Amino acid sequence: MYDTTKKQETAILVGLISRSQNEESSAEYLDELAFLAETAGAKVLKRFTQRLEHPDSRTFIGSGKLNNICEYVKENNVDILIFDDELSPAQQRNLEKEVNSDGQIKVKVVDRTRLILDIFASRARTAHAKTQVELAQSIYMLPRLTKMWDHLDRIKGGIGMKGAGETEIETDRRIVRERITLLKDRLKSIDKQMETQRKGRGEMIRVALVGYTNVGKSTIMNMLSKSEVFAENKLFATLDTTVRKVVIGNLPFLLSDTVGFIRKLPTTLIESFKSTLDEVREADVLIHVIDIAHLGFEDQYNVVNQTLSDISAGDKPTILIFNKIDAFTFNQKDVDDLSPITKTNISLEQLKKTWMSNLSSKCVFISATSKQNIDEFKNVLYDKVKELHIKRYPYNNLLY
Repeated sequence: MYDTTKKQETAILVGLISRSQNEESSAEYLDELAFLAETAGAKVLKRFTQRLEHPDSRTFIGSGKLNNICEYVKENNVDILIFDDELSPAQQRNLEKEVNSDGQIKVKVVDRTRLILDIFASRARTAHAKTQVELAQSIYMLPRLTKMWDHLDRIKGGIGMKGAGETEIETDRRIVRERITLLKDRLKSIDKQMETQRKGRGEMIRVALVGYTNVGKSTIMNMLSKSEVFAENKLFATLDTTVRKVVIGNLPFLLSDTVGFIRKLPTTLIESFKSTLDEVREADVLIHVIDIAHLGFEDQYNVVNQTLSDISAGDKPTILIFNKIDAFTFNQKDVDDLSPITKTNISLEQLKKTWMSNLSSKCVFISATSKQNIDEFKNVLYDKVKELHIKRYPYNNLLY
């Protein structure tokens, strides 16, 4: 009897420590890259880092480190090399040649962008999401098409064609370009349909959940709307925007759950998912969800704010929700411990008195899974929606 179970691919991670990315940041980024790899179904065996002022133009990393990686790959039968930054087409080709010395591509070389695109492809469920992901993949792959053969170089054109006929690589590029054009046209058609749907929802106040990936947006969506939006402890569990009608007290509004953001988000994805992010751009209120239990939550907060600014949604009224307080931990320092205070030594109450206390927007600390401080969250959300509702409908006070 044959074993039909799929073998889990093994991977090693490669990152740089540079002037713009110190050792602590590099370790944190590789932690996230490992989570991405596990989400994609790979088993991470080892991490390699190297100190360089800037990536090597030919192979991203130095020759000595590359030799170490090649030795490890051969000794441990590694399937994939995953780099934490986007590789140029030339860097990817050169790396594949180095790690596959026999000329056959057995070990794949993947960068962070390709890994995210693969995860998006596996998560896409609706025609809209699938089209967006395929467009991003096609744009990414176009400059990376390699010349696998040259047998058509010898085929001459007809009368008046003195040069070689169209090569296989040129044919492939033309096909991909035509596919990109087709996908863009298809997205325009879908966008018109979605715009019509948004107009058909009436004039209710619209609230959008935004935040870093895997901070608990879908769990909050399920809690508020009493629906069953897919929620999982993996990156990019939600790709398709979900919109639900929610009622708090007697006040109805529309709540949307959107795709999570991430560091070094591929520009091709931002471009392809602009229509999905229309839910964010057209929202009246944003609920910015932050994972307070994550050591790098401040960086994640800044990444989301920058992305919101990039899509022209950074100036919207925002409620900050610090989620997962049930998972927050810290190490209480001894009285005689004179070592510097770090993030791991600060209690939740101490954190609340830092930069968060100076924010103009309201902050609420909750746990969506254990239902802590949910009433406070609902009251803050109700007050904000009510405030906007009164501005929009000054003579309609029957709801409150």
